[in-house]
Amino acid sequence: MRINNQIRVLESEINEDFYRSGGPGGQNVNKVSTAVRLRINIDNSQSIPEKIKRRLKRLAGNQIAVDGTLIIEANRFRTQEKNRNDARSRLAQLIRRASIVPKKRIYTKPSFSSRQKRIDQKKKHGILKKNRKKISLNDNY
Repeated sequence: MRINNQIRVLESEINEDFYRSGGPGGQNVNKVSTAVRLRINIDNSQSIPEKIKRRLKRLAGNQIAVDGTLIIEANRFRTQEKNRNDARSRLAQLIRRASIVPKKRIYTKPSFSSRQKRIDQKKKHGILKKNRKKISLNDNY
């Protein structure tokens, strides 16, 4: 399965199980196994580079099992083939997202004017709150 120019996942690494899907579909739901559970063991995969594996684990979150297996379930459609294509496209999309190297954040200090604006805004807000207080005659005399 081709993901992009550099990454190609071997078919032998992908395992698909078919099971009966819930939801609408009439009598077909009770007879045909249309839902797909796609599994790929990320830890043992030779076709996915190590850096992408680490980012993939972070992106997938709770879709990753304890043993390092990525599990994608697809049951949106009423046919097995559409669900199978959906699961494979979601896997490809996840790997493509993981292959993008995130930009490193450059830490900067706030400028003098931005700090001054913040302090001025805080003073203005404090004056506004101060003016909401009840004025008693005893305080003025």
